[in-house]
Amino acid sequence: MPPRPAPALPASFIRLSFSNLAAQVSEQIALAAAPLVAVLVLGMGAAATGYLQTAQTLPFLLLSLPAGVLADRVSRHRLMAGAEALRTLALCAILALLLFGGMSLPALAALGFIGTVGTVVYTVTAPALVPTLVARDVLAHANRWLELGRSAAFAAGPALGGALVGLIGAPIAYAGATLLSLIAVRLLAGLPPSPVATRAHRHIMQELKEGASYAIGHPLLRPILVTAIFFNTAWFILQAIYVAYAVQHLGLTAGEVGMTLGTYGAGMITAAALAPGLSRHVSFGAVVASGPASALAASVLMLLSWSWPSGWLAACSFFLFGAGPTLWTIATTTLRQSITPGPLLGRVSAVIVTATFGARPIGAAIGATLAAGLGVEACLWASTAAFAVQFLILFASPVRRLARLPEPA
Repeated sequence: MPPRPAPALPASFIRLSFSNLAAQVSEQIALAAAPLVAVLVLGMGAAATGYLQTAQTLPFLLLSLPAGVLADRVSRHRLMAGAEALRTLALCAILALLLFGGMSLPALAALGFIGTVGTVVYTVTAPALVPTLVARDVLAHANRWLELGRSAAFAAGPALGGALVGLIGAPIAYAGATLLSLIAVRLLAGLPPSPVATRAHRHIMQELKEGASYAIGHPLLRPILVTAIFFNTAWFILQAIYVAYAVQHLGLTAGEVGMTLGTYGAGMITAAALAPGLSRHVSFGAVVASGPASALAASVLMLLSWSWPSGWLAACSFFLFGAGPTLWTIATTTLRQSITPGPLLGRVSAVIVTATFGARPIGAAIGATLAAGLGVEACLWASTAAFAVQFLILFASPVRRLARLPEPA
């Protein structure tokens, strides 16, 4: 029996998906360029790049919950457009400092922090906006398209950022990131008005408590939340030191570092393309479980690269880091959108982002501290141990046993 054709998506969602692509590529170019600037331009080591990653991810921990309240109170597409505009301004400031010779590590960290504020608001609001643009029966299809855009960005952005910094210079990389961010703002501004909740606004702490209680109390959302906390902590212990590790231990050039990071996006694209076929042949819980399993295997490969330094081992590791977790992201986002009442979706998404993305600065700080005190090898072991924990949590949960997507709330 031939597969059914993919359902059509509305023009408003297509516009959102192109905005998502432009914003994600811009972000990945900038994220790849920042540690390369720290190592190659400012002469910093693994500990310094770890602290830089901490600053660039801290807004996820501090601001995701307030962003979720905003997403349930105001026009979501306008909120996203304003957030991306803030990130554009931060990129412009970095570009100016690079062009006029005023760049320093504190300035790079501070402007990275400001830019990530925009990313936080965009990330929290997007999952709450999608269900207002598409019907429930095509949510998984819509999320797959957004994940394909993110995957393409992770494939092209780091490779492009590394190549531009290594061959032409960091200012060109940041100029490209700024232009793409401006395109994302323009596309978001052209979306039709999104519905605004008409309920009475209560105290912000009461609204945050309501979203947190739902996320933590739900038997399917809770294990996803805890698994993601350990995943993101482990991921950013590794991310904190990888660029310095790749240059100083694996012997890679800036362009080769970008290429290894780009295989992460190649894994994401492969997984997103295979997602519809996999969902027809394996259970929903198995698709979710592929994320933690793939991440644990990837961390073991990266650990092996310490004893056998190889850019190929690092590239294979990043490919697996991209593949399984992409299937996880598509499935768990669709699950969250399906089982969460619409008026709560912004706040529940904020709780998920705070707990998961908020673990990133903690992981980066752990990586920086371990690198400074015990060396890079300790970071690789700590990362692998945390990936083992997230694997065990998800495999012991009821989520893994789900045969199909549950009925909506």
